Amino acid sequence: MGAIQARLPLFISPSIKHHSFLHSSSSNSNFKVRSNKSSSSIIMATIKVHGVPMSTATMRVLAALYEKDLQFELIPVDMRAGAHKQEPYLSLNPFGQIPALEDGDLSLFESRAITQYIAEEYSEKGEKLLCPGCKKVKATTNVWIQVEGQQFDPNASKLAFERVFKGMFGMTTDPAAVQELEGKLQKVLDIYEARLSKSEFLACDCFTLADLHHLPAIHYLMGTDSKVLFDSRPKVSEWVKKITARPAWAKVIDLQKQ
Repeated sequence: MGAIQARLPLFISPSIKHHSFLHSSSSNSNFKVRSNKSSSSIIMATIKVHGVPMSTATMRVLAALYEKDLQFELIPVDMRAGAHKQEPYLSLNPFGQIPALEDGDLSLFESRAITQYIAEEYSEKGEKLLCPGCKKVKATTNVWIQVEGQQFDPNASKLAFERVFKGMFGMTTDPAAVQELEGKLQKVLDIYEARLSKSEFLACDCFTLADLHHLPAIHYLMGTDSKVLFDSRPKVSEWVKKITARPAWAKVIDLQKQ
């Protein structure tokens, strides 16, 4: 889940701590506070996401749900009170991390496993997220999904923590750590630049989970001086503009303002 997740309790907005919101697939404006009273105006969604909108891992899952245009219920986890380390949440994720997903009688944790499930289970809905090509295309997609998780995110998330979240926590950014992490991330982005000269997106010419999984860390880094790492590479810069401009991602960012 990364360094960012472990410190999320420090910056959860009090306004979202104790409410559940219902997503109607057309717009974020249709979120409603969950009520115990029955109402025909409220559509009960079978998909429930337990998490907080500012969490990078939760953002990843929300993006997949929006891309699929699925109805879902967002149930904020009161991390300030340690709800993620207690029952009943531990029955959903025994590691006490967010997010967790419920879909009927199925419960899942680990954001990338959740997005994979969403893409496969709801393959006929919304965007494909997994290119419906041959086995070689699927294999390539899996490679770049792994690259994001193993090569990009460990450096990008730590860099976002130094650049963004330390300030939120009243901590001092470590310039040496920033320099080291940027050096490591540059090497990854050099490989991305070469890859993106051969295809529109990382896996193929279709937007897939391999691209989507990058969005949370990129979102936070693009508001910092580390933005130059992406902007200085033409193909990477073009790719970032395309994936961050997706309507589904805009809904994720809007949700943080609720």
